[in-house]
Amino acid sequence: MFFSAAIVTLGLALFPFASATVHDVTVGGSAGNLTYTPEAIFASVGDQVVFHFQQKNHTATQSSFANPCGLKDGGFDTGFMPVPANQTDNFPTYTITVNDTNPIWVYCRQAANTAASHCGKGMVFAVNCGADGSANSFTAFKNAALAIGAGLAASATPVATAAYGGVTIPPAPSGVVATQTVTVQSSTWTTVYTSYPGSPAPTPASLEGTVHKIIVGGPGTLLFSPSNISAQPRDVVVFEFHQKNHTVTQSSFADPCRPLTNATTNVADGFDSGFFPVSDNTTEFPTWNFTVTDTAPVWAYCRQKTPSSHCGAGMVFAINAVESSPRNFSAFLSLAEQLNGTAAAANAPSSAAAPTSTSKSGAARVGAGALTVVLGALGVAAAML
Repeated sequence: MFFSAAIVTLGLALFPFASATVHDVTVGGSAGNLTYTPEAIFASVGDQVVFHFQQKNHTATQSSFANPCGLKDGGFDTGFMPVPANQTDNFPTYTITVNDTNPIWVYCRQAANTAASHCGKGMVFAVNCGADGSANSFTAFKNAALAIGAGLAASATPVATAAYGGVTIPPAPSGVVATQTVTVQSSTWTTVYTSYPGSPAPTPASLEGTVHKIIVGGPGTLLFSPSNISAQPRDVVVFEFHQKNHTVTQSSFADPCRPLTNATTNVADGFDSGFFPVSDNTTEFPTWNFTVTDTAPVWAYCRQKTPSSHCGAGMVFAINAVESSPRNFSAFLSLAEQLNGTAAAANAPSSAAAPTSTSKSGAARVGAGALTVVLGALGVAAAML
């Protein structure tokens, strides 16, 4: 009899977990929705809540009713879950288990503390919130989040968003067209250029210009060295390609790991060296030159993607990045890694391919100059590590 009672007691103890319910919650979506769907649920102890992350880049982060858009001490946080626009299945998930019947408050911390805050736009979720009309209802929670967003918008400085991934970045500086008379050595001429805050006037250091040598790659190295330089018009940047297979390809700050394109024609119009495969035993290295024409920032990257994005691993380069501005080289590097790094590999759009036309600059010299190849329209070379 004692044995039978023990079995009955054990069965009652396990019963809530055996009948646990799984609640599926969609986070974001292909239409750019800043929502959790559904926004609120009621769950029993032992139930599971599974967050399914769809397009864009969101989190599910535990907050509190008193501070809807702030991480609760000891609360859960999924971290960012970047999902590209063309993904249609195999969405990443994150599961929590309901341990008691107390309310659970959740928000997306994308663009936290800025006017673009997803939480501030109402991207919040709740488990076991109070009934409508009560002090701790979901409506009251969402309205508190929206009020935070309104306050941020009222006091915010301008912000911008990266080309994909929903990542908030510093806004582009406003340029002013300027006309300047330039005198260098015995020559004088007039130049018209766009002046950006923090950028120097485009005055050449000499008529011949200075040569800047950049080492590209090398054994076990996914770097441009140096990776960030200052240069004047007429200066020549000589990229010397070392071991493995790399490019130097112009991009933009907001889209670090794809070729720079014309906003009107959507055709690549930045420079691109093409691939330079260099074997491990090479002692004479091929080079490719780029001539600087003004002092506006120039952003570039290596477009090798085999076996993974070199750009996402931090292989980026800049000329005349304004280090005193939010769009400095470190911010450019961080954005490349965030959008295209190992943790965000799926976030890079599949269209991040080679440009259909290449560029505006000089010649590639192979070895010790025995062969000169005039750069024209280059296709994608065979990708060799």
